[in-house]
Amino acid sequence: MKGPVVAGGLVLALLLGFVIARSTERAAPPAVSAPTAIPSHSHGGATAGDLAGLSLSAAGFTLAPSATTFAAGAAQQFTFRVLGPDGKAVTRFVLNHEKLMHLVVARHDLSGFQHLHPQMAPDGTWSVSLGLPSPGIWRIYTDFVSFDPAGAQVPVTLAVDATVAGDYRPVPLPDPARTAETGGMTVTLEGTPAVNATQPLSLRVLAGGAPVTDLERYLGAYGHLVVLRDGDLGYLHVHPEDQLVGGAVKFWLSAPSVGRYRLYFEFQRAGQVHRAEFTVDVK
Repeated sequence: MKGPVVAGGLVLALLLGFVIARSTERAAPPAVSAPTAIPSHSHGGATAGDLAGLSLSAAGFTLAPSATTFAAGAAQQFTFRVLGPDGKAVTRFVLNHEKLMHLVVARHDLSGFQHLHPQMAPDGTWSVSLGLPSPGIWRIYTDFVSFDPAGAQVPVTLAVDATVAGDYRPVPLPDPARTAETGGMTVTLEGTPAVNATQPLSLRVLAGGAPVTDLERYLGAYGHLVVLRDGDLGYLHVHPEDQLVGGAVKFWLSAPSVGRYRLYFEFQRAGQVHRAEFTVDVK
């Protein structure tokens, strides 16, 4: 009888060891992998994917405006907060082209473009004087860089529609053209965006038919380009190469879809900011 007893004891011990091992395995915390880094945002260079600015919320952030009703032509203080993934007002932002926040405004017919820079209070409330000159629906974009829960920088564009009551008369979008006039100068557009293919796009400024050679840096660059897609007002804010290329401000752009786009090119000369606008068809 001794042999069977010993064998039974060995089997029991093996089973007990297996149970303990399984219990320990279940109790052990799972391995935590290192967070995936999100590349720091660069407004310049090639762009990929679809356009931003289509929602109040993105990447865990939510735009919380104070009010979205305006009277035509009357400037009022527009205030808002950016809520983070924890639901609290965000107060940490990254300096992005010399500003912590870029606020861009356009009516739904793509007229009335504005580019403003709100100021933030210590509690995370942003404010800016904003006037919407005519009745209609206006899109307000907040363009900024903050931090995700892992501490990595993340670029975000949030947007909200604002209403101006009155007789709304949409302005027809101008036909595509290669030149635009602003401040007594002519701006020419060279290059054509293509769908999901990065293409060079150059803006050249002329005065009296001669190239302008005294462009100044505005917000850290020789030019800024905001692109809005006709229809849904998808948004892209592009910054150019650091130096002029052949006297022109050169951007790299990839259109996410076919359609009609409105391009707003801002540049500075003699301390004054100018804007040239173009309509572009992407086929």
